[in-house]
Parts: sequence; C-alpha cells; structure tokens
Amino acid sequence: MIISIASGKGGTGKTTIATNLAVALAPEVKLLDCDVEEPNGHIFIQPRITHTEEVGLKVPQVDLSKCTLCGRCQEICQFKAIVVVGKSVLTFPELCHSCGGCIEVCPEDAVTEVDRAMGVFERGTRDGLQFAYGHLYVGQVMAVPLIERVRAEGESDTRTIIDAPPGTSCPVISSVKGTDFVILVTEPTPFGLNDLKLAVGMVKILNIPHGIVINRSDLGDDKVKEYAHQEGIPILMEIPFSRQIAEAYSRGKLLVEEVPDWKEKFMQLYERIVDYAGKS
Repeated sequence: MIISIASGKGGTGKTTIATNLAVALAPEVKLLDCDVEEPNGHIFIQPRITHTEEVGLKVPQVDLSKCTLCGRCQEICQFKAIVVVGKSVLTFPELCHSCGGCIEVCPEDAVTEVDRAMGVFERGTRDGLQFAYGHLYVGQVMAVPLIERVRAEGESDTRTIIDAPPGTSCPVISSVKGTDFVILVTEPTPFGLNDLKLAVGMVKILNIPHGIVINRSDLGDDKVKEYAHQEGIPILMEIPFSRQIAEAYSRGKLLVEEVPDWKEKFMQLYERIVDYAGKS
C-alpha cells in the first residue's frame, strides 16, 4: 500500500506526519521524501546512507560545423530551449524538457544529447526502515524527473509513505499520482482551509481516496471540520498545539519516540487509512 502525505500549503506539519507514521510502522515500511526542493525528512530519520547518485536530464548540444541554421529545431521546441540567432544556435538547458524533438527533426544530425546534472538521489536505512530522498540543485526548476527517480523506489506490495511537496502544482501531482491514499494535512485557519480546498480538488481529479489530518487543531476555528463534513471527507487525526510537540520538532526528534503514546495514535491512523482505502 502506498500512502502519500500532501498539503495545500507549506508549514502545516506534513513532514511530521510522514516521518512519525513511517517510524511507527517500521521496520516493514519505506519512506520516500519527494519534497526535493526542500527535503527535511532525513533530519528526523537520520538514515545511514548506503547509495548516492547524481540525477540528470538529457539536453541538446549543437555541432555548428554540421548545422545549416535551418531553424527546424527552434520551430519544434515549445519551451524556447533552442534558438537560432544569426549564424549561431543558442541552447538554454534550464528550459529544456528533454523531449528529444530537436534531435529528431535535424536534417544534418547536428544536434546530439549531453547530460545536465539537476539533483542528487540518496538511499539509506534506519533500524530496518528504508528511506530515500532527492535534493534538487540550487537554480534548477525541473523537479519532476528527480521526483520520479525517488518514486521509483516505491512498491505497491510494500507499505510505502511518500512525503509530497506542498501545493498543488506538477511536482505534487507527480508525487501523489498512482498512490492508494492521500493524507491531506491542514490547520484550522482561513489560509489552511483555502489551500485545503485546492488540495482536495486535486486529489478528486486524480480519483484518489483521501482524508484529513488537522494539525494544531485546538487553535483557529471549526470551519475545516465543517468543510470536511460537507464534503464527506474523514478527519483521520487531530494533533493539538503542544509545547512538548513543538520542542521535539525543534530538536529534530520524532514524536512517536519522545512521547510513546503517540506511536499507538499513529498506528491507529494507519488502520483508519486501511479501512477507508480498502487495502492492507
């Protein structure tokens, strides 16, 4: 079973849920941190890294000795990653989506591919828990290929927890698509409710069963609960605003280890998800 944890906005406690749920289910679980622009699951898991690899994209390289400046490569590129300027051809690797179209249409075979590094992937373990994450290099904007590399570590026949990026953009969709259940983490504030609605719209389009975890549940108002009731979305867990929880988080400690009662609560969260998703 693959469970993804998402949120319409950052700072709701998504990684807290992902890491604590994974450790509560350990050792028979994988935790994949797909928030590649700002991964921090490893801070709490502290894995022993056993594998590191650089992840890259294929981008065009032009041999001007063969190029006739016909402009066909420029015409096919929808992202303006290759442009004919005067008697030269400029490439913009940061804009390239690695579709290979420019290579296919070049009549002179002047366009070839080279690798462009865009991030790093790492895999490790912690007391039997398997952990993997990606880290996008500064200045890179193509997060999806790195997310797909991290997602490749997931298996449908293994309990897998995915920590998705915040928001509802392409990186989030790449992280949660094909999963069995999505936990939407929110907080009881106007901003939290607004972004929760966007996230709910996303998972409904993807047709993935989902439920809500309310963090800092004793602050704010009841409008998130009212919305969940109206939409028929189960509230799976409520986490109160607590100094003890905040202190554990600030030290990079896991709630299920600092306060043992919470391990049982996260186990119950998993059992509720299994009931709603109809899988084990």
